[in-house]
Amino acid sequence: MPVFQSMATAGAATGEHRAAGIAIIGAGFGGIGLAIRLKRAGIKDFVLFEQASDIGGTWRDNTYPGCACDIPSILYSFSFAARADWSRRYPIQEEIQAYLRDCVTREGLWPHIRLGVALRGAAFDPTIAGWRLRLDPGEGRAVQTLVLAAGALHVPALPRIPGLDLFQGHAFHSAHWDHGVDLAGKRVAVIGTGASAVQFLPRIAGLAAALTVFQRTPSWVLPKQDPPTTEMGRSILRYVPLARRMVRAWQYWTHEARAIGFLGGTWLLKAAERRARSHAKRQIADDATRERLTPDYRIGCKRILLSNDFLPVFNRPTVTLETAPIARITRNGVETVTGLTYLADVLIFATGFQATDPLAGIQIVGRDGQSLAAAWRNGMRAWLGVAVTGFPNLFLLAGPNTGLGHNSVVFMLEAQIGHILRCLRRMRRRGAAVIEVWAEVEHRFNAWLDLHMQRTVWLSGCRSWYLDRAGRNTTLWPGFSAGYWLRLRGFTAHAYRLSGLPPGS
Repeated sequence: MPVFQSMATAGAATGEHRAAGIAIIGAGFGGIGLAIRLKRAGIKDFVLFEQASDIGGTWRDNTYPGCACDIPSILYSFSFAARADWSRRYPIQEEIQAYLRDCVTREGLWPHIRLGVALRGAAFDPTIAGWRLRLDPGEGRAVQTLVLAAGALHVPALPRIPGLDLFQGHAFHSAHWDHGVDLAGKRVAVIGTGASAVQFLPRIAGLAAALTVFQRTPSWVLPKQDPPTTEMGRSILRYVPLARRMVRAWQYWTHEARAIGFLGGTWLLKAAERRARSHAKRQIADDATRERLTPDYRIGCKRILLSNDFLPVFNRPTVTLETAPIARITRNGVETVTGLTYLADVLIFATGFQATDPLAGIQIVGRDGQSLAAAWRNGMRAWLGVAVTGFPNLFLLAGPNTGLGHNSVVFMLEAQIGHILRCLRRMRRRGAAVIEVWAEVEHRFNAWLDLHMQRTVWLSGCRSWYLDRAGRNTTLWPGFSAGYWLRLRGFTAHAYRLSGLPPGS
């Protein structure tokens, strides 16, 4: 409420009657993709706010050794901004970041981007049919449409372990890798064995004098077929657009078929488990160690990891796998509940992100003075992940239940971007100032969502970052990505209430 009141007062002082333009929050894949499509559609009244000093989102922040994507390059890129010269089948962090910067440059988006500007609060003001933004440092702005494109994997999750503030060595999260810390000859403790740890552990294992890896829950690991691309292959993709489209389509439908396992195809999951067990048997020499690195939950319940060099790390005599829970952090190490203390000079957290609370710290106040945090106090909910009732002229990119476990999230973002453009065109044709999803439409969709989620592998018993505190999956889409695209393909006019200009505009 204080945010709304302060913004309303500021607006009254400037004599504003109606907001104009679009504000996009976040310059990752979603924000950049929307900006490209807006400009190509002839819509130039938009600004993209990015709190960091560069664009790129998660691919700007995560610079840990070995950082890469587990979706093939040709899929992890925009269909409307294709690139042919990827160095490998799976793109590495540096190439993805370079690709996004190239997209911004080629599309002439730099004049629309404001770096180093963070959104601290936003409130819908019906007197101007738009949003009043509170930006840091010390700036206010009124816009008609607000698009939140911060993504789900940008707020690092740090475990609440007693004594962390007492540790006298270097400590950092993998998403904020401290490249100034030389790990050579150091005693290193790594907490977590998820997606980031799987990539950086093989790179640091040979540097550290002693490496202790604290594992809470093991992950299923499959081999990563990641050959370098050839010059001939790159040339074909560069100069034969039809070949590029065919390869992309083949990769898309190959990955799309994997959803069968996540959605109840246990035969497919069992085949994947056999492959993962065989992979582990080939790569881990010690039977007891291999047993501790093998999950007891169904594959797919947590994120499946791809790696050819993670499991062999535990064959090294300098590497210790510890599965006992951590009791506390001491001044010079980590103590487990069994009383063992592991000395450490460097502590690295590979503990993921706050995927179920990605907008923490930003106060979004809707039509009736209710905050988005209050609306989501029992878990994130939106209509198809793009719109929330009570929050007019607000769209989400990578919103609730739009993540995937089997295919490229860029495909989902493109579906959302296309939908937002259709909504904006509809508003323009109808002369509408306000668009808002109907409450009953959102309610019916989330009832459908919860029903279909019950048959997925993600609710088969394990605890993962997919689930919120109540055990509800608020991150993933419980179906085929093609089905999601079909739902958003049309404008679905029945889902939205459109209204005209406020009195006096």
